[in-house]
Amino acid sequence: MKNKIIKNWITLRRRLDKERKKRKKIVFTNGCFDLIHVGHVKIFEECKRHGDVVVVGINSDRSVQWLKGPTRPIILQNDRAQLLAAFETIDFVTVFGQPTPENLINTIKPDVLVKGGDWKLVQIVGQGAVKKVVRVPLVKGRSTTGLIQKIVNLYGQNGSQTSSS
Repeated sequence: MKNKIIKNWITLRRRLDKERKKRKKIVFTNGCFDLIHVGHVKIFEECKRHGDVVVVGINSDRSVQWLKGPTRPIILQNDRAQLLAAFETIDFVTVFGQPTPENLINTIKPDVLVKGGDWKLVQIVGQGAVKKVVRVPLVKGRSTTGLIQKIVNLYGQNGSQTSSS
């Protein structure tokens, strides 16, 4: 599929409607995806197991700041979108600027919603708009926050390697 990154939700909805006419099942996941790690890869693989067309919604830079604080994101939204678009398991990437993907989910109407196991079912936004919700177990010891902390511990705030490493 060409143009995996679609910022206009209406265009994305039209592309997905064409896929539905081919009886393709649409799967959606979302997140900040600030530093990609193996836990994210597992989520993308699980998405592909539950459907035919995988759509990933990423938080805009501003919404990442709302959620994670003023020092985030580490990687800007256009770069994050490009990185995700390189995954074979991902068919479309789009950006949303709200704190939650609820409006995006209601616009594109996926069949399946996939989230990490750290989300309780009652916390998962958009579950009423989909046929199925899948929670993927976390990969122990793998998180963006953990990666950032490891980098700070190894290299300190100024970026030079500390003597303890």
